[in-house]
Amino acid sequence: MKCFLAFFFLTLFSFSQQTDYVDFKTAKANIVFRDLVNNEVGGLITYEFEILKDVDSIFIDAKGFDKIKYTLDEQLEDSLYNGNQLIIKYSFKANSKYKVDVVWDATPKQAMCFIDWGNMDSERSQRVNDTSTTPNVQNKQIWTQGQGKYTSNWLPSIDDMNDKIEFDLSITFDSDYEVVANGKLTGKQINKSTTTWHYDMQNPMSSYLVALAIGKYDKKVEYSKSGIPLEMYYYPEDSLKVEPTYRYTKQMFDFLEEEIGVPYPWQNYKQVPVKDFLYAGMENTSTTIFSDAFVVDSIGFVDKNYVNVNAHELAHQWFGDLVTETSGTHHWLQEGFATYYALLAEKEVFGEDYYYWQLYEYTQELLDQERQGASTSLLNPKSSSTTFYKKGCIVLHILREKVGDKAFSKAIKNYLIKHQFKNVETNDFILEVEKTSGKDLSQFVKEWLIEDEFNYEKVEEILYLSSTFIKQYVQIDCENYTSKCKDYLGSWISDEAKVKVVNQIPSHIRKEDFKNTIKVRQAISRNLSKIPLKLKDDYESLLNDKSYITKETALFTLWKNFPHERNKYLNKTSDVIGFNDKNIRTLWLTLALITEDYESQNKKQYFDELTNYTNPKYDFETRQNAFQYLHQIQACNEVCKENLKQATKHHNWRFSKFAKALLKNIDIKD
Repeated sequence: MKCFLAFFFLTLFSFSQQTDYVDFKTAKANIVFRDLVNNEVGGLITYEFEILKDVDSIFIDAKGFDKIKYTLDEQLEDSLYNGNQLIIKYSFKANSKYKVDVVWDATPKQAMCFIDWGNMDSERSQRVNDTSTTPNVQNKQIWTQGQGKYTSNWLPSIDDMNDKIEFDLSITFDSDYEVVANGKLTGKQINKSTTTWHYDMQNPMSSYLVALAIGKYDKKVEYSKSGIPLEMYYYPEDSLKVEPTYRYTKQMFDFLEEEIGVPYPWQNYKQVPVKDFLYAGMENTSTTIFSDAFVVDSIGFVDKNYVNVNAHELAHQWFGDLVTETSGTHHWLQEGFATYYALLAEKEVFGEDYYYWQLYEYTQELLDQERQGASTSLLNPKSSSTTFYKKGCIVLHILREKVGDKAFSKAIKNYLIKHQFKNVETNDFILEVEKTSGKDLSQFVKEWLIEDEFNYEKVEEILYLSSTFIKQYVQIDCENYTSKCKDYLGSWISDEAKVKVVNQIPSHIRKEDFKNTIKVRQAISRNLSKIPLKLKDDYESLLNDKSYITKETALFTLWKNFPHERNKYLNKTSDVIGFNDKNIRTLWLTLALITEDYESQNKKQYFDELTNYTNPKYDFETRQNAFQYLHQIQACNEVCKENLKQATKHHNWRFSKFAKALLKNIDIKD
């Protein structure tokens, strides 16, 4: 046993340097789904690879597979599989090319999510017992998330992002569904009850960027100035939300191609919303998958829209997909760059003041981190997202200011072209900037990339001197109330400055202050928790605002302040749903239930509807709202508790953590 363990660990050590010995070139995968209820996927994948040095074994990552075997150059071999890797033993010779076929079956624990397939029996039971009037919203999907989770949980692949491979995927699935994957759809083979979708990639990528999404979708297609198809997917029932959800997509795409100076590197660009996604979005090569929480109507767009996520994931198609970090030490080359270029795209849409405002807010977030003693180097692989994203973005802004637009833009172009379809380190980028600018950046690297501390004073000074907008915002301060503060909300100052004033002096709000933009009125709704009688009519007008956040806040605050008029407020908002998480509807149901004299004949219907929103057929954000409200009014019954128990096993760790904590709280009280 000791000899075996010694061999095993030595083998793993040698595997860590596998890219020195083998270069995987292409992968052609035929993917099938064995059992949707039990999350089973499998298929055949063929790898072609080149041996760089003589070696007696190579490996392919495959985590926790049920079955796996391979055929090397048409010779069936005994598989050596350790639960994490398929080890291929052979006397491989340098400068030789080989082909290996791998057949597998897997039940992935992560990286591939089967949405709503496993609760079909409970769904049938729910429909039998469900007396609410809400529609069935079960949304069966399959989607992947490779970054941080490893594609090797469902597809035999290479976890090392330094080996880039051209992947072509053929996926067979029920013909009633749409299948979206990396690359260009080259054809569909119609079978008896299924369709095989053939997707082709022309250039290599890291395995973590392999993706697919399956669901009931329609799509809208536009074309960039350069002729790239922009495919925007949506649920058929959301046809009226397509424009606000994907607003500015083409404008930002055209801007980024021109600003970056390097043509978009893939055949097309697809965006697919999915249910219960782990993050806001993920920049899979040519195929961004994003949370359907960002699917909004025109009112929702005001409060929470997809524009920033859209721009961020698009920028990643160059920074992260075309050029990829060698390791987590250089993660800012992906996230900092995507954040910066997304902000440039938003600047194109919303203007320069917006750009500087976002930089200022990033600075405040980094300052908060600094005060908590949590600041770290940009080159620390364990740094926070705030550091990688926000600090990385600010550092690029400062670097551009230092070397000038011309040198910076030329360096970016040279960097991307020189290292396209390869992996990079920070020095690769810095060398290009030094070449184009003629400047020694060693001190800059030390101060901004290596040091843990964030020099927020210097950043604030730069922003203060660069932007009249920021200068005005900083100068206006009503912490110590003066007579001129009362006039700010009726003046020409920016909405951001007015919001600052509202936050500082809510007790001084006047009737005329309601004659402001939605953004300022929203701040008033948040801060005016006790409504003076003289402002009652003005505050009630907030219920008419085209903002779901304002409506939600105003409904609760009015309901709380004026008990004798609760029925009026409930009647006025009875048909408002809100965002996809039903923020207003779940609040409304809760208030309707605890308002004693409100429609007593409908109480059971309202309770059933609110309880129904805890069911797994709904997205986790809707469920979380329903769980919270039922708990607050001490009405989480057995159905609610069963759904809460199910939620503790949800694939989204934040939601499962919430469910575990709430279930523990309920059990303690019981």
